[in-house]
Amino acid sequence: MVGYDCDVLVVGGGIVGLSTAYAITRAAPGTRVTVLEKEAGPARHQTGRNSGVIHSGIYYRPGSLKARYAVRGGAEMVKFCAEYGIPHAVTGKLIVATERAELPRLHALVQRGRENGIAVRELGGAQIDEYEPEVRGLAAIQVATTGICDYTEVARHLADASGAEIRYGAPVAHIDRRPERGVAVRTATATGGEVVRARVLVNCAGLHCDEVARLTGDDPEMRIVPFRGEYYSLARPELVRGLVYPVPDPAFPFLGVHLTRGMDGSVHLGPNAVPALAREGYDWGVVRPREVAATAAWPGVWRMARQHWRYGVGELRRSVSKAAFTEAVQRLLPAVTAADLVPSAAGVRAQAVLRDGTLVDDFLIKEGPRAVHVLNAPSPAATASLPIGREVARRALAVLRQEESVRQPLQTPGRTAP
Repeated sequence: MVGYDCDVLVVGGGIVGLSTAYAITRAAPGTRVTVLEKEAGPARHQTGRNSGVIHSGIYYRPGSLKARYAVRGGAEMVKFCAEYGIPHAVTGKLIVATERAELPRLHALVQRGRENGIAVRELGGAQIDEYEPEVRGLAAIQVATTGICDYTEVARHLADASGAEIRYGAPVAHIDRRPERGVAVRTATATGGEVVRARVLVNCAGLHCDEVARLTGDDPEMRIVPFRGEYYSLARPELVRGLVYPVPDPAFPFLGVHLTRGMDGSVHLGPNAVPALAREGYDWGVVRPREVAATAAWPGVWRMARQHWRYGVGELRRSVSKAAFTEAVQRLLPAVTAADLVPSAAGVRAQAVLRDGTLVDDFLIKEGPRAVHVLNAPSPAATASLPIGREVARRALAVLRQEESVRQPLQTPGRTAP
């Protein structure tokens, strides 16, 4: 493959892809990086459609990538925002138990937080008023390091600071990988498409990462199952001062309906988690039969459904019934009424599911010949994006160095290699 257009080609212009480009050019100045993004700008999907929370890392299994990268990444994200003047605030948050059955799980979170190096303060029911006068619960924990920011602005600054060539409106149509030569990617643009040649491909395609892996010729051994997270805005934002979460069910990677005050002072309620009928299915009216059929063909989907159908029924009920969603919010915020809930923009979570029905709980990064694939990077990936980007960059640069060493034959002093 003669005439490379770049050294590393990143597919996906969300916060993980742009953080990877940023990390590569800092770790190895002079490395030519190109980013292909199918949308007209950065951060149009998971990055730009989440709640904007800088997570503390308290929920995640000690030693896991999520735990280590969220704790480290949260501190780095605050520093990055401060350095570039991106709106952000370290607000802290409450995790509130509203039923006695939740108290053991709340105490387990305290222990998990301490194992992850996170300072937490345990609160009795009466002490909740110090932080959130309208919130009711039996007990709570306060996590001081949680914050909020504008992740779309973070992505834009990563793109600018990376020095990479960013090509928007460039969806990937075909990938030709030849391990002995390189990777050629054909895009499908309005002008008919073009071919970009690279030494190494990095797949940060989010909702489409498994498809890109298969186009490359690698079996990802998982499928992305899209879950839509539906939000409401609170018409009376004065009811909530900061961030308030329920005690999560450890069997699921979802955190439940929570209350989040944003940088603009608005308060979002949600999300729930319902299967989307398209990878970019931001409402029930978006249905893509080919994508539905591909999801249904994956055995893990049916095994997951059989195992977790009760949980799914509750999520669907909150999706179709505003009254049911209001009830979920009232567990934390009794003063809220259905009239206070104003529909807001939804997001879609790219959740990796294995063949046996297991929902992948940690970040998942795999390698193939001349390729690095990020195969599971939902929340807290935005929080952890800087450490994730460095890890993906490390792997991509290792592949690049290996390829360069193969291309340079060993020589004996004074002689030319044959």
